[in-house]
Amino acid sequence: MAETREFFDDYMPKKLIEKPNLVNEVKAIFRFDVKDAGSWIIDVKNAPGGVHVAAPDEAADCVITVGKADWEQVLDKPSYAMQLFMTGKLKASNIGLAMALQKILA
Repeated sequence: MAETREFFDDYMPKKLIEKPNLVNEVKAIFRFDVKDAGSWIIDVKNAPGGVHVAAPDEAADCVITVGKADWEQVLDKPSYAMQLFMTGKLKASNIGLAMALQKILA
């Protein structure tokens, strides 16, 4: 199972370096509130993009709220996100932008 902190601390920062075009494709700031793990911002709106621990009231274009175990299942199998959304275990403040997460997770 993929680890939440590893995803935000290692995987995403490297991906943004390797794929700088994500900023032009996605153009959004995502906040991930992962219960029992923490909150992070993934900025794929402002070049060169970036990832950091979210401040308590830091705004984003789309806020994703999910439990740690469920999020780690999404990291292993991104298609699982839709099932979690349909059952209310994953919430997104902007469903249109949430669909762009496929580009980030792929």
